[in-house]
Amino acid sequence: MLQHLITQDDNLRMVPTDRNELTSAVGHLHEELRALPEETDPGRTRVLTRWIGIGQMCLGNHEDARAFLRQSLDLAEAGGNTRAVVATGLNLGDAHRYAGDVQTADAFYLSALNTARSRHPELVDFVLQHTGKHLMERGDLAEARALLQEALRLRTAKGSAELVESTQAALDRVELLLSEVPSEWSCRWTGWFQACTTVRAPARWAGDFPVLRDAVRELTAHQRVSPRHLRDQSFPVELIAAMAEEAEKAVAADGYLHNGKWNAAVGDAANRFAAQVDLAAVVARSTGLEVEQPHTGAYIGYEEGQFLDFHLDESGFGEANLILCLKHARVTGAPTVSTTVFINANGYLECDLGEGDCVVFDGALTPHGRTPLSAGESVTLISFGFRARDRALGTLTNLPSVPR
Repeated sequence: MLQHLITQDDNLRMVPTDRNELTSAVGHLHEELRALPEETDPGRTRVLTRWIGIGQMCLGNHEDARAFLRQSLDLAEAGGNTRAVVATGLNLGDAHRYAGDVQTADAFYLSALNTARSRHPELVDFVLQHTGKHLMERGDLAEARALLQEALRLRTAKGSAELVESTQAALDRVELLLSEVPSEWSCRWTGWFQACTTVRAPARWAGDFPVLRDAVRELTAHQRVSPRHLRDQSFPVELIAAMAEEAEKAVAADGYLHNGKWNAAVGDAANRFAAQVDLAAVVARSTGLEVEQPHTGAYIGYEEGQFLDFHLDESGFGEANLILCLKHARVTGAPTVSTTVFINANGYLECDLGEGDCVVFDGALTPHGRTPLSAGESVTLISFGFRARDRALGTLTNLPSVPR
């Protein structure tokens, strides 16, 4: 129904091929649902609510996605359609996973797998595929690999090249993550930080920091770059404005939610900026680390109420990160303003980035995040990743273990 408007991003999550077209198509399904006569077969309502939910999930509208998928699942259960129960249960698992509700997602995937194994063996490979990707995101890589390998065997037996290709892509992703020990390590550290503290309650930092101090000191001792808030860089105003406009359009057209914020691929305006501004020199002057020109970049957008909890980046992003603020709209007189925040051995550092300001840091070894945005506030950023000219600095060894 909407399959032709949905694809997968680099993280194997469903995203729109064209955001505007998918939004329009979901709107048409809404209209059809509202126009259904009362005596309509509930099966049609079930199908429409399921696909509206899937569409909303791909658009990042998690609350609406869960509501419509829950309605569809209830109709499937009431009608005794166990095949639809499995399929819609998987969709609900995905919707909760995309929204960051891991525990609820666990329950839906487990229920779908139990029902498929006992009642619908022809659906087992689909459930294994979705559950395997869920476990991969959660960091249970060995279990994810086992489920995806089982899915691959079943799909190979089915003889569907498309299904085999999809599962092989997920397996390749798991194998890559398994080969990158620092990535798994960073996931464990991220989980530990988020269990100890949060950007949503600044008062907790002061109360909890004595518990964190020794662990953070041991971690940040390996930093290639300490956080530096850079102001007055004299970046060309017209290039900043062009990137801000490009970022807004990219997020609206092709943006996807990642860790509670909007991400989008950079385009021509960002490439022009990187070509005209010697960002490697900016990093070197401010940190002393000699780096190559940026090898990767992404637009990031935050809206009212969004935040980014403390985490570590995967090491592949580079030895230095530079976040440049393209636009920060705030309400005059607001009691709080969203900031980029870091935890270091001395406490925490808040950086209120205005347009043209940037911060340089080592994302793989510095816990960082962004505090919640207030009413009427929005932030547009671009993030660049840099590799050190001394390639030995990119190999992380003797890393501290995650505290227990």
